[in-house]
Amino acid sequence: MSQEKTRYSDAEMAEFKEVILAKLKEAHDDLDMLKSSLSNSDNGTDDTGRTFNMMEDGSQTLSREEVAQLGARQEKFIQNLEHALNRIENKTYGICRVTGKLIAKERLLLVPHATLSIEAKNIQKK
Repeated sequence: MSQEKTRYSDAEMAEFKEVILAKLKEAHDDLDMLKSSLSNSDNGTDDTGRTFNMMEDGSQTLSREEVAQLGARQEKFIQNLEHALNRIENKTYGICRVTGKLIAKERLLLVPHATLSIEAKNIQKK
């Protein structure tokens, strides 16, 4: 009878760490781009009519709010990736916080900050 694994090997943890570090770099780059687009305040409507400027200002405000929301989501994603790195250091990475079983490797490669197995996610949906 084969014994079920209780944690990933150090080699597997190193593989996950590489994936997370790559995603973290990409996430930081994306966040920097979002922040720079928020700080760019030139709307380019200085020479247009007043009515158009008011419409443009409303559109720009909505767009800035959307970018700000994307930035907040990106910051949360970065935080989740950093927590995943901490779990790797603690050797608890890949263990479902509900079932206590290993999360499928395929899932962790796609969603490296996952803390729930598919089984636990399905239980949550009910």
